[in-house]
Amino acid sequence: MSTLKVLLHAPTPGSLTRARRNAVNFQAARPDAEVLIVANGGGVAAALETPDATTDPLLRLCHNSLVAQGLENPAGIEEVEAAVVTLAEHQAAGWAYIRC
Repeated sequence: MSTLKVLLHAPTPGSLTRARRNAVNFQAARPDAEVLIVANGGGVAAALETPDATTDPLLRLCHNSLVAQGLENPAGIEEVEAAVVTLAEHQAAGWAYIRC
């Protein structure tokens, strides 16, 4: 069986909370799986306001959302150029997409 790869999309503060919880639960159930959280829109501001040491290594912030909202990323959370591109590329590579 191939390794599960799950892409959790978090475009709002509430969806970021759900994505973080889902990531922890998913990794507990399938420790060999790959999980990635992609935040854009309001999810970016929420990620910066409420850091989470457990899930932030899995988190990718949309750079376009940072710029559009005039936000800085002082925590150095990994960024992607555009969430939409990252979501599409990962889905094309066989990752399962879940909007949280």
